[in-house]
Amino acid sequence: MNETTAAQTASGETAKIIYILYLVGIAVGVTALVGVIMAYVNKDTAPDWLKTHYQYQIRTFWISLLYSFVSILLCFILIGFALIVVALVWWIIHCVKGLQALEKRAPIADVSAWGF
Repeated sequence: MNETTAAQTASGETAKIIYILYLVGIAVGVTALVGVIMAYVNKDTAPDWLKTHYQYQIRTFWISLLYSFVSILLCFILIGFALIVVALVWWIIHCVKGLQALEKRAPIADVSAWGF
């Protein structure tokens, strides 16, 4: 690993890009997939405080996928439409919380959280 890449990883620039890709993924779904792949690639080489961000991003992706799938299934009984909005709000909140912690260079407090 060269010095520039190590410095970017330690500063959290890659994690910030992933959060941004996740937010852009609301409109362009494929960017979220690119983001989760980047999180998987970078999680092993990151410092401990940054590893929590990558784990959080990976969990955010998969849990959001589960919430969205269940919401779409429930659209047949109409409650799913409201749940899609809730899943979208959950996604945005997770990204914003992650970005805030990243700006403070702080680890994510509860990586395994399922709620807001």
